[in-house]
Amino acid sequence: MILTLSILLAVAIDFWLGEPRNTYHPLVMFGKWASAVEMRLLNNEQSAFRQRVSGFLAVAIVLIPCLLWLRLVPSWPPLQTTIDVLVLYFCIAARSLQQHALAVHSALSDSDLPLARQKVGKIVSRQTEAMTEADVRRATIESVLENGADAVFAPLFWFVVLGPFGALLYRFSNTLDAMWGYKSQRYLYFGWAAARFDDLLNWLPARLTALSYALLGNTAQAIKSWRTQAHLLDSPNAGPVMTAGGGALQLQLGGPACYHGQLKQKPWFGGPQLPENGDITRACNLMYRTLLLWLIVIAAGDALA
Repeated sequence: MILTLSILLAVAIDFWLGEPRNTYHPLVMFGKWASAVEMRLLNNEQSAFRQRVSGFLAVAIVLIPCLLWLRLVPSWPPLQTTIDVLVLYFCIAARSLQQHALAVHSALSDSDLPLARQKVGKIVSRQTEAMTEADVRRATIESVLENGADAVFAPLFWFVVLGPFGALLYRFSNTLDAMWGYKSQRYLYFGWAAARFDDLLNWLPARLTALSYALLGNTAQAIKSWRTQAHLLDSPNAGPVMTAGGGALQLQLGGPACYHGQLKQKPWFGGPQLPENGDITRACNLMYRTLLLWLIVIAAGDALA
């Protein structure tokens, strides 16, 4: 039951402490390392093919040194277990996601729309300056659903499959996708490899997350939304997660949003009800109930192994 114990300890530490301060977070240091590699390899004057090759090399150069140290850890069980717990703790962010979402909820409850826009801006990539209260609610709920998959369940999945190596591989890959995966002029070709690698690692965890959301909410609506709406969203992995999550909560999500100064006509998806302030808390509860379900399934599998 060492696997289950390690996961329970990591989840408990995350719930107790939340994310470490940015200065000391491994992902912050990783981001600085990735930025240094980007400065060396990114050249937008190259052909599209050469930019893609450079992007592929950048992913390899950034990831390999960061993962090799796990293979050098002495095979002493107490040390290995400690590293397992700490690595998984650094790779998941359930408590931080909940805190950010509840900060938005608090601002909306106080009718402080400017503060709510500021708070939601910390967890979404869209522009928030002109958001209405309804926009803020939807954006927050979407972030909880999508980031629940990216920052909780996918790293947990890869930890079970490949141990701390898998959790770090996923989390670092996801960070590179966040840095380079945008289809902007700068990263259109250079970020291709990072985006595709993240899509590959996310494919199965995203669908397991979508299924979990469906089982723990309005199952019929969640499955219907997933089946009929997921293809409307740009991301092959966020599509199932957010449509199933929106359906499970019976909330209408999506709609027009502003990214990098341009209005994007995102599709509407999910259920029939317009979100209210309390639905932000419902989304957080769905994420934590899903985490509990996963912990039960992992513990049962560990006991039978």
